[in-house]
Amino acid sequence: MYLHTGCQIAVSPDTKYFAVDWLGVEVTRATLGIIGMGSIGYKVAQRARAFNMRILYHNRNQRRKEEEEAVGAHYCAKMEDLLQQSDFVMLIVNLTPETHKLIGKKELGLMKPTAILINISRGAVIDQDALVEALQNKVIRAAALDVTYPEPLPRDHPLLNLNNVIITPHIGTATVQAIRMMAEEAIANMLAVLNDQPIPSEVFPK
Repeated sequence: MYLHTGCQIAVSPDTKYFAVDWLGVEVTRATLGIIGMGSIGYKVAQRARAFNMRILYHNRNQRRKEEEEAVGAHYCAKMEDLLQQSDFVMLIVNLTPETHKLIGKKELGLMKPTAILINISRGAVIDQDALVEALQNKVIRAAALDVTYPEPLPRDHPLLNLNNVIITPHIGTATVQAIRMMAEEAIANMLAVLNDQPIPSEVFPK
């Protein structure tokens, strides 16, 4: 939020000075709640550890104790507990019937009014109508969305007119290196199938 708006202020022809009381949110020692502690969620936790963040996570299965200790993560069996305690809530889950609109009016209401919701999974994991209402009424501080539904949003969608949301065009993996690794992984999987070998990245392991 502050990066985007700050850039606009910095380049605006109307800017005469920078306000000294224009302050952002501290990440260091804040509480990060990760919903979905798969391979990506765990890598996020590793990076958050470098900022001395307190890390909570909710997942279908609890990680091994040594994995938790390696990143300082604490398991929340109930997602509600994570939502109530977190300064940042990050969604990193697959879109399934169980996770469709996982975050709705009730869940947003459990979050701190100072909390920021971050979605890098799929747009439909959030009830967008409920999110619009929560952002308009300051139920939560802000949201950062790399995904929406649909993509792109209709140009008259209310999310596009709020100053406490930042939306990026699904660019979480948009680097040359990441796309190359994804292509190589796909090829390795296809070759494994053709050669009747174990599939390296099997989605549903037997």
